Amino acid sequence: MSSDPVHPAYDRSVADLVRRSLGGLSASERKVARALLAAYPVAGLETVARLAARAEVSGPTVVRFVGRLGFDGYADFQRALRDDLAAQSASPLALYERADRRRDDDTPDDLVSRAGESARAATAATFATLSADEVDRAVEVLATSRRVLLSGGRYSGLLARYLHQHLEQLRPGATMVPNAVSSRAAALSELSRKDVVVLFDFRRYEPQAQSLATEARRRHARVLLFTDSFLSPVASSADVVLAADVSSVSPFDTMATSMFLVETCIAGVVDRLGDAARDRMSAVEAAAGRLELY
Repeated sequence: MSSDPVHPAYDRSVADLVRRSLGGLSASERKVARALLAAYPVAGLETVARLAARAEVSGPTVVRFVGRLGFDGYADFQRALRDDLAAQSASPLALYERADRRRDDDTPDDLVSRAGESARAATAATFATLSADEVDRAVEVLATSRRVLLSGGRYSGLLARYLHQHLEQLRPGATMVPNAVSSRAAALSELSRKDVVVLFDFRRYEPQAQSLATEARRRHARVLLFTDSFLSPVASSADVVLAADVSSVSPFDTMATSMFLVETCIAGVVDRLGDAARDRMSAVEAAAGRLELY
């Protein structure tokens, strides 16, 4: 890498680096960045000329963009993208075999220390990358869309349900995408530009997320994506992308940093809805009391 990169010695994904670098790029370099992120990482694995054509800039602009990110050249940049591709599909078993395992003489204190440092680093990286504008857009669609449909994957479904349970306390029209095939088809057939589909998709990315995003876009609904720093394929078609650093001391990616993003959005929705949220919460509490639910 060059001696004066925008973000030297970056140890997360190229996509994460690009998003963090946007503020320091020229207008033409930002066009390259957006073209790359819109079809990540495939666009960057094309030739300089093809990426330049995508971004509607010159070849030298692409080369300058790569240099601004801190890479020694386009080949160095593409090697990093291929590393990202490998990381995107890494299973917990692959991560387990690749990681430095705990030494025999490690103590419980060592584990606590390593876990604490990992959690602090992942949280700091997540919020350092987070765009205030992107959070504002996420809050706006969560608060104002006619309907909010949420879906997650094998583990991230927990995050989808967590956000759903909070939204249904704050506003009407928030539902999980149904599991039953016929009910799912019916729910998606009713989507319109007034709705938003919220997807949680983390490596290894699930085909279901892509199919839901494709159907949402076909019906002109908006798509809000929660993902990791390597970026789900859904990112290329999402209206809003909130990415978290998922580094962990175990072979399993952490969901904690994504939970922080969810809770940030919940706080924003409460502020955005104001009295309407308070009135909704009061009505829900009163109904629960009459039904002796809690």
